[in-house]
Amino acid sequence: MRPGRTAISLCAMLAAGVVAAQTPPAPPPSPRIPLGGSVPGPPPPPRYTPPAPGQPAEIQPPGAADQVPAFKEQTRAPYVPSRVSLNVETVATGLEYPWGMAFLPDGRILVTERNGRMRIVSGSQVSPPVEGMPRVRVQEISGLADVALDPKFATNQLIYWTFVEERAGGAGVDLSVARGRLIDGPAPRLEDVKIIYRQVPDLKSEHGNFGGRMLFDRSGALFVTLGDLAAENIRPHIQRMDTSIGKLVRITTDGKPAKGNPFLGKPGMLPEIWALGFRNPLSIAFRPGTQQLWTTDVGPRGGDEINLIKPGRNYGWPVISYGREYSGKSIGEGQARPGYEQPVYYWDPVISPSSLIFYDGKLFPQWKGNALVTSLSQRELIRLVMKGDKVVGEERLLVDLNERLRQVKQGPDGALYLITDMPKGRLIRLTPKGS
Repeated sequence: MRPGRTAISLCAMLAAGVVAAQTPPAPPPSPRIPLGGSVPGPPPPPRYTPPAPGQPAEIQPPGAADQVPAFKEQTRAPYVPSRVSLNVETVATGLEYPWGMAFLPDGRILVTERNGRMRIVSGSQVSPPVEGMPRVRVQEISGLADVALDPKFATNQLIYWTFVEERAGGAGVDLSVARGRLIDGPAPRLEDVKIIYRQVPDLKSEHGNFGGRMLFDRSGALFVTLGDLAAENIRPHIQRMDTSIGKLVRITTDGKPAKGNPFLGKPGMLPEIWALGFRNPLSIAFRPGTQQLWTTDVGPRGGDEINLIKPGRNYGWPVISYGREYSGKSIGEGQARPGYEQPVYYWDPVISPSSLIFYDGKLFPQWKGNALVTSLSQRELIRLVMKGDKVVGEERLLVDLNERLRQVKQGPDGALYLITDMPKGRLIRLTPKGS
């Protein structure tokens, strides 16, 4: 080989090495994507990882970090695991945004759907819509709401339901209570339908916050929760005593003010009012073994509440409240003021509490006396351990279900029944494993 050719070859080899060093490596081949699937990878992290026992059950940072609870047990209760393994059984499907349910004497279940339909669930079978319902105004996440049986249903077949009604001539959109006689059979229907109570005055709500839960007391009077209609220009009505905006009312089965109400006979005050100062109360329950009446209230950002209700008391909204407006603005005059009740407990961040019961069955002996609250926004069933009138423990259940939970009820068999607030909603039965 001639000397000149050797030198040229060496230079060429050196240049090629430099180019190779500067050229990025070829990307690895794309992974094979299974039909109808996604790129294989690690499973997503769990939605909620319980903390160590004794640490706050809520693991997210607060939405209103500057607020201070009025007493130690008022928020962020410690995690208290019950270590109960659960069977989650789908009883029925084919429900569209179910909202309320009531057990019939034979074990079947009346279920309302937000869009204005009511059905009867028998085993896994869902009936055709009950005929004879009045027109329902569906507005955002509100429409047809709760359903309840008359205390004398076995003899009179009367049922009651709450719904959003567009008043005549478009004067307002408010909550109403109706009554009708359920005619059972393959094609169930309602007869003798009558609207017995209307929220007043007629006001136009562009959003929601209608409340709408019902509960009969031992005397046969009917409690109805009424929201603030979610409009700032309407808020002055909440603290006025001549309106039922943001109130808890107690009426007869004909819609009249019930005997024993705290404002009966007082000039300028609606005689059906039992308590006031609520934003969107979606739960109401008696505590077994007591005469205590409890509600939850969907509050602002960082201010969902559970309240022990006393007749004639003012629960503050919108004068006082935990949390802040969703715009970030402060609310009213702070978290406390003389003459206004404090919540027994509040959640920050919020859970959007949609129903409440106190468990007193036999299937879950570890839970006897506990409060159970369904959550829409955090999609959990929340168990609260009570000591007296204070919350001393909390546990988050059904986290992996990852569905908005609209209502929980204790069934005649002691099991828990839940409905999911989903377009393809379902009725679920919850029992302990091995039962």
